[in-house]
Amino acid sequence: MTIEVDGRSIDTDREGYLLNASDWTPRVAEVIAEREQLVLTDEHWEVIRWVRTFYEEFGKSPSIRPLVNYLKQTMGPEKGNSIYLAMLFPGGVAKQATKLAGLPKPARCT
Repeated sequence: MTIEVDGRSIDTDREGYLLNASDWTPRVAEVIAEREQLVLTDEHWEVIRWVRTFYEEFGKSPSIRPLVNYLKQTMGPEKGNSIYLAMLFPGGVAKQATKLAGLPKPARCT
């Protein structure tokens, strides 16, 4: 599959995850969000940036528990909790946040 972003064709897997993380840009995230029927707010972008930082730090996409714990440590308990994150990412916190961040699907997500 591919998505079209500003005249570029970007390859994705059948679920819409980028095949090459280096293809990611904020505009790519916006196009993916449109497909996911999300309007990205500052709160979404904050989580997306931290998900990308997690990936850079640990070399893998976070599943839900490591993501919640990581965000609790970096953003505090009011944002690092599953209820807050589920409101932002109703399509599955780890799955949707990593997709928007241009990263591979977390290994533990089915």
